[in-house]
Amino acid sequence: MPASRLIILGVAAVAAGGAGLVAKNMVAPPPAQVVVSPGPQAPAVPVQEVAVLSGDVPMGSPLGNNIKWAPWPADSINTSFVTRAAEPEALDKLKGSVARMSMYSGEPLRRVKLIDEGQSFMSSMLPAGSRAVATSIAADTSAGGFILPNDFVDVIMTRRADEAGGGSGFSTETILKNIRVLAIDQTIQEDEEGKKTRVGQTATLELTPEQAEIITVAQQMADRLTLSLRSIRDTQETNLDQADYLVNGAGRRGTVRLIKSGEISEVGARK
Repeated sequence: MPASRLIILGVAAVAAGGAGLVAKNMVAPPPAQVVVSPGPQAPAVPVQEVAVLSGDVPMGSPLGNNIKWAPWPADSINTSFVTRAAEPEALDKLKGSVARMSMYSGEPLRRVKLIDEGQSFMSSMLPAGSRAVATSIAADTSAGGFILPNDFVDVIMTRRADEAGGGSGFSTETILKNIRVLAIDQTIQEDEEGKKTRVGQTATLELTPEQAEIITVAQQMADRLTLSLRSIRDTQETNLDQADYLVNGAGRRGTVRLIKSGEISEVGARK
């Protein structure tokens, strides 16, 4: 090999080595890794398993399989909750219980909202001292079928009234006010156009013993009883007038106290 070629190869090798050394020195060293020590961890929130609704349960329906165990913050557990620690077999035991009111998926199960298996639903719904009385209704006497359980209504009595000239007319009177509807049956019927409609035939009302007597008498006297739906804003009204005269004597309204010759007596005041 000629000497000139050897010289050129040697110069090229030296140049390549020098270029590699320069490139190595130009590359920045990798940044040093920063090790962050973990700080103090937040304390874990203590939880307990409570029974919650896994599906919606309408009022009057059994729980069935719509309950499950779910973790719940221990400091937020109410005494009415059903916990797994206290009742490990509650899911199986409560399947037959009936909802006293509508319950919704995700809410904790409370015993105050349940009627135990075998108990009467209607008697469990009644407050102490109240009575449940059923009265016949029709679509045209129940606000067009829009009255539902837990609505409040007035009860209006309509009856024939003989007039002085020998004719007859009708008289109407609101005999009970602000009465809670406990239940109302719904049956599906077809109207003349073939549309499906829901028509209640019987409404069950929550009444005091005296109100139960009033509506019982009114059912015998009236040609028609009509339920008039009230606003939800009226539900707190109390001490409302009612047709007490219906149970204080037939055709009488209240009593009148008479004082004659020093003797006191009470007689019915005619309507």
